[in-house]
Amino acid sequence: MKQIGNYLIDSNITIREAMKILDASHSKTLFVVTNKTKLYGALSDGDLRRWILSDGNLNDKVTSVCNKNPIWFQEGSSIDRIKEIMLEKKIQCIPILNKQMEIVELLFWDAIFQDKYERREKKALNIPVVIMAGGYGTRMEPFTKILPKPLIPIGDKTILEIIIDKFLDHHVSNFFISLGHKSKIIKAYMEEQIKSYSIDYIIEEEPLGTIGAISIIADKIEEAVMVTNCDIIIDTDYADFYKFHFDNGYDLSLIGSMMHYKIPYGICEIEQGGQLMELKEKPEYSLLVSTGMYILSKKAISLIPHKQHFHVTHLMEELKKRNMKMGVFPISQNSWVDTGEWTEYHKTLKKMGV
Repeated sequence: MKQIGNYLIDSNITIREAMKILDASHSKTLFVVTNKTKLYGALSDGDLRRWILSDGNLNDKVTSVCNKNPIWFQEGSSIDRIKEIMLEKKIQCIPILNKQMEIVELLFWDAIFQDKYERREKKALNIPVVIMAGGYGTRMEPFTKILPKPLIPIGDKTILEIIIDKFLDHHVSNFFISLGHKSKIIKAYMEEQIKSYSIDYIIEEEPLGTIGAISIIADKIEEAVMVTNCDIIIDTDYADFYKFHFDNGYDLSLIGSMMHYKIPYGICEIEQGGQLMELKEKPEYSLLVSTGMYILSKKAISLIPHKQHFHVTHLMEELKKRNMKMGVFPISQNSWVDTGEWTEYHKTLKKMGV
């Protein structure tokens, strides 16, 4: 049995603190307790996402955001009934309580079913995916002087293959890969692989920026396209991102990772030429950072100039001028890794147990 203390959080902590603990736990759910073990509620990454999207204050208590009526079972309950509920509700973890409503055990999906069932069948996505792999990878030099960045290995697979695998979980079968630097090496490698999907290559004769290459395939996009950089790995449900985009009628949606930064100094706030108004001791900030994954509507794609150098920030400016809608889909800090820089690459290796 896993140590239940790692999955319990006190009801008095802030949402920001709970978010960090959820990240560190590598779990999708934590249980909010009083008196160390008495069940108060459950907190999921979905609860946090809805709170962020509603402009909720991260300094509020976690009791403001948690589900106060989670599913639980009493000690001695039928294991068959528990399995039935876990399958029906797709629940990763169920707490077992004693008569005092204290958590005495946590039943996890992988322990109950021993991988006999998938925890959650990923919803199929009928959307093409563009992987932007045309850059020089200068942050990874001297490695990329020889090997193109998309083929840098993580374990026994390349970054490019790991990214594609994430989409294959959603049964995506139509990929475009934008190529520039060392394009022949990338094509030769991918052509050697046994594939259940199709790849069309977009060749950038000159660098076209972070989004310019999309213009070359504009006539092949029927409704929308999902775009990702070739050096990021995002662990979230892409179907939820897709639904968020279309339900809100956005022309551009991006995935934003909530990053926490603590300033290790006292911050001076001054006015009137130097008068100290306040000293904030080691303040902490939580910011949504763009990860490099987007969904673009057909209308948004039409604004990208054909075969011209064009960044996604330029597209955002054009969309804003036309009062077109853009959205941010928040994920946790631990759900995003950037492999395009040496320090982060080594963190990724450690995180993935390589």
